[in-house]
Amino acid sequence: MKIAIHGRKFNVESVPYVQQVFDELDKYKVEIQLSESFKRVLLQSGIQLNCRNVYTTSQEIFNADLAFSLGGDGTFLETLSHVGKREIPILGFNFGRLGFLAAISYEQIEATIAQLVNGQYDIDERTMLSAFSETELFEEGMNFALNEVAISKTDTSSMIVVHAYINGEFLNTYWADGLMVATATGSTGYSLSCGGPLVMPHSANFIITPICPHNLFVRPMIVSDDSIISLKVESRSNNYLVSMDSRAKIIASEEEATITVKKESFKARMIRMDGNNFLNTLRSKLKWGVDARN
Repeated sequence: MKIAIHGRKFNVESVPYVQQVFDELDKYKVEIQLSESFKRVLLQSGIQLNCRNVYTTSQEIFNADLAFSLGGDGTFLETLSHVGKREIPILGFNFGRLGFLAAISYEQIEATIAQLVNGQYDIDERTMLSAFSETELFEEGMNFALNEVAISKTDTSSMIVVHAYINGEFLNTYWADGLMVATATGSTGYSLSCGGPLVMPHSANFIITPICPHNLFVRPMIVSDDSIISLKVESRSNNYLVSMDSRAKIIASEEEATITVKKESFKARMIRMDGNNFLNTLRSKLKWGVDARN
């Protein structure tokens, strides 16, 4: 078995658990390949490694059977950007905070790796979205997202204006700090914090969620993920921020610009272990039912 691994800097309390991941993989003679940035983090943290394979770009990832993300949900999204259209299944070990995508906790490490080696896992496919514009957004092959694409004002600028269209038909003009299009998977992320609804991850939907709209009667809207959503952006400061999951870029434009969002042609493939499902995750991460009266 070959596994590609990416992660971010972690706190001192997580060191023994990160070490445990590599010890368990070494026990089963799993061949691993590390992202160059994460290998530096591991060596600086004193993690003992038996690994010489390193990648710096997604093209250099070897023919991996699986990919590991060691961190939080942000690290998971970074790992997904490394995998891209190769659709390598990803498993997230949660060394971060909330962990909707990175769902494997410290106490599950040993059992989880044993199950992986024995093929005892399922693959959960999730719809992603893509975005493109006449103005270059991100480098070629990186204009996809699992959670959302968001258009927002820059830190000190005034509100932006976004004219939204669905399949060529005018929807609304949003005067707001921004507007996002989220996937069903992304309904538990940025969209949720902006008042968007929770959506079951395999629902064939996108969510159009305004960010701090000036008109209080504007609300999030659920549309089919077969929709093509066009967003025409006006900004008095002649710039705005475009973010896709863990990537962000300031776009400078003196003219109205159009960003088109639609369903991506490939999917994110997430490893799902027995007992880890969306409803269980909702209850545990959002503390549903946690009440002193129960």
